[in-house]
Amino acid sequence: MEYLKKEMDIAGKKIIVESGKVAKQASGSCTVRVGDTIVLVTAVAAKEPKLGVDFMPLTVDYRERTYAAGKIPGGFFKREAKPKESEILVSRLIDRSVRPLFSEYWRNDTQISAIVLSHDGENDADLLSIIGASVALYTSDLPFAIPVASARIAKVDGRLIINPTISEQKLSVLDLVVSGTQEALTMVEAGAQEISEEEMLEALNLAKDTIKEICLFIKSLPSKVKTEVSEPVYNVDLKKDIESEAISKAQEAVTIKEKGERDFFWSSFKKDISVKMIEKYPQEDPSIISVILKDVFYRKARELVLNKKVRTDGRGLEEIRPITCETNILPRVHGSSLFTRGQTQALVTVTLGTPGDMQIMDELVGEYKERFMLHYNFPGFSTGEAKGERFTSRREIGHGNLAKRALKAILPSEQDFGYTIRVVSDILESNGSSSMASVCGGSLALFNAGVPVKASCAGVAMGLMKEGDNYVILTDIMGMEDHLGDMDFKVAGTRNGITALQMDIKISGLTTEIMAQALAQAKRGRFFILDKMDAAISIPNNKLSNYAPRIATLSIPQSKIGELIGPGGKNIRKLQEENNVKIDIEETGKVFISGTDTGVDVVKEYVESMTVEVEIGKIYKAKITKIMAFGAFAEFLPGKEGLIHISQLASGHTKKVEDIVKEGDEVKVKVTEIDKQGRINLSMKAVTN
Repeated sequence: MEYLKKEMDIAGKKIIVESGKVAKQASGSCTVRVGDTIVLVTAVAAKEPKLGVDFMPLTVDYRERTYAAGKIPGGFFKREAKPKESEILVSRLIDRSVRPLFSEYWRNDTQISAIVLSHDGENDADLLSIIGASVALYTSDLPFAIPVASARIAKVDGRLIINPTISEQKLSVLDLVVSGTQEALTMVEAGAQEISEEEMLEALNLAKDTIKEICLFIKSLPSKVKTEVSEPVYNVDLKKDIESEAISKAQEAVTIKEKGERDFFWSSFKKDISVKMIEKYPQEDPSIISVILKDVFYRKARELVLNKKVRTDGRGLEEIRPITCETNILPRVHGSSLFTRGQTQALVTVTLGTPGDMQIMDELVGEYKERFMLHYNFPGFSTGEAKGERFTSRREIGHGNLAKRALKAILPSEQDFGYTIRVVSDILESNGSSSMASVCGGSLALFNAGVPVKASCAGVAMGLMKEGDNYVILTDIMGMEDHLGDMDFKVAGTRNGITALQMDIKISGLTTEIMAQALAQAKRGRFFILDKMDAAISIPNNKLSNYAPRIATLSIPQSKIGELIGPGGKNIRKLQEENNVKIDIEETGKVFISGTDTGVDVVKEYVESMTVEVEIGKIYKAKITKIMAFGAFAEFLPGKEGLIHISQLASGHTKKVEDIVKEGDEVKVKVTEIDKQGRINLSMKAVTN
């Protein structure tokens, strides 16, 4: 591998690509740099194809070395362990960007590794990883002949920004990541603050222009001779015999509306014909029979939609399956819903917690706390499979993140609603678009929990089938249409605009014209679903569940934080124990008090009093806290004590303090003096005079 170093300028940022210096035994490798962020990307493939598979065996791993940001990993073991969710999400971005561009019949185990070597805290490593994967693959001998590139678009103060810095992203109402070739888009991922379809298209077109520039740059790099991949050759007689029986059966199968009945019909036929063909052609690989049958079913299902404009379950192209929405179905949770659309069903719950329940996120850009969590579970029984739950899959993490982005845009600010919010979506049935069902169910459950969200939010999955210039766009695709289609395009949002968008394309690319049509069709579908949801619950409940913690939020001067905590935490422990509450304090002086109504009110009053300035001459109610020979100490404001000298207890001469007051007595006092050391002198005598 010869040494190569080239650079290009995109939107005022210099992208530097270097290869032939490190990782030279990989099939392809490079480093990509912007600012002081550097990513090493390698691509390696097995020499021989993997037998018995009818898909491309691609694995993508994106990993962040903590040394890249000058950090040592947290936790007991001081080394990187399993990938974080953020790393898995970037791995999925890379996979979804490059997978459609491999040769259709490539069956060799292929691995792409992206390792962040340096991170400057301002330039993202995810886009560099996609560009690096494209460079490593394009310059290698692997069958990847069309370069792919990626761009991020933000919108700050009404202005679109190409590849924004991390600081700019925090101010943006849009986070759009787009991958594509010189001609068309291949992957889209977005989160937004209710932006319109027109704004989204404008951003997509800007991304497309940027991607074209980068692809032309990658095309200028030298490439090795590509490995030839030939289409598999089947025994002509075997194929003819299978098709003679399978075509009519496939035509019948694709018109069976019910999923279980259709699956049973086709699997029974496959079993029967496989036995027959194995007996007749014992020398042939049995897996070939399955591949031929799959191809027949694929063709017939697509012909039905493309040529007859009829869907397998009899729906119109824009028709959405029957929807039912139920809320408050679980008695002890803080909010719950059951959203059912056709044969897809999501049980979604909301749990409200204290600020102490926030998840601590330890990322390269720094540590922060996440107040909103959405966890998506996809058990085997949801599709009738005997599959145990062992660990959270990459698919579950990806689907959960999409639903989270959709709902995050409608949440109230932390200032208005101080709770930590956890949403869990358990998929009970699945036949297409369970992530969008999670969005709908999540919105319903938030309403039921009494979270003051901005608006209801729904999602719909769109599909595409395309042969040449003939194409159809399908609304609310079911599982079979997702599997057989050329596009999986999910759009979520409110009536005011889009909050999340995700697209995966299986063909070489998608034009913005088709994208525009799909967005318009998705908007109509989303509004239809929102009508159904609003009929079930149209506004958030006006009170929280009786089982949710009560939280009060207030602020105190930073100088008072130490006083509230007390020496060694004495004050805060006492407040929590005596009032059965939990107190969380931020460095800014924000205080969160959670617990029972009575306890919260008592502690809130105490904390509020800390900001009250003591006024000389003002009369306060006080409680005697300590008796001394020379006087008594009294607490006249929470946490504030003063001395009532023996001479100030009553008119006339007082022999003993105990003659006038005892510990625990409630009295009225007047503030007579605050000395230079801040000590407060009180008087009972001055109140009566």
